[in-house]
Amino acid sequence: MSDLNENWKPIFGTVYTWFAADKNGHIAMMMNNSFGDLPQSILKIVDVELLLDNLNEYMWEESELFNKYPINKKGKTILDLYSNIIFRHKETRREIEEWVFERSDYNLDSREENIPAKKGYFVYHAIEGSQQGEDYPIGYEGQTKMGDYFRYLVPTVFASINDFPKELWHGIAVSDVLDFTKDRVLDNDKINTYFPRNHEAI
Repeated sequence: MSDLNENWKPIFGTVYTWFAADKNGHIAMMMNNSFGDLPQSILKIVDVELLLDNLNEYMWEESELFNKYPINKKGKTILDLYSNIIFRHKETRREIEEWVFERSDYNLDSREENIPAKKGYFVYHAIEGSQQGEDYPIGYEGQTKMGDYFRYLVPTVFASINDFPKELWHGIAVSDVLDFTKDRVLDNDKINTYFPRNHEAI
């Protein structure tokens, strides 16, 4: 039985990846990193965990059900903000940019760093950590807290809803206010305000 329903709350050790569209129709992969919330518009879907599995398998081109994939965008991946915890062993932004660049070639097998280049998705991560303040997005000057989502990777060629099978459209949360090209940090407390609905199924 799925743990995901409208009463679900983020819990340590459980990571979900969900998908969202901004007001311009640009697509983002959202990784909750245990502490980020999921919108109620997603949690209220019947068998939502299976739907998210199908979306993830489609993204990684591992789906047995939906195996007609969009053409390679052949774009680039740009590093924006990055986690203090994940990159604690790298000393400079230049080191991290070089690491991302090496892994972001769209000709490589799919991995997080080349998803923007290959698929055209933005990538957002939720702030994690064992306690408040341990993790934060380096490069952002404002206040943040555990669970807030920050923009990690940016594409140069953008995906749209048409890059997904219509059978999966209703699993993608939609915002009428966010612009992924501009909004770098999302307040976790406002997740349902940002994403009040999902894309309509066709």
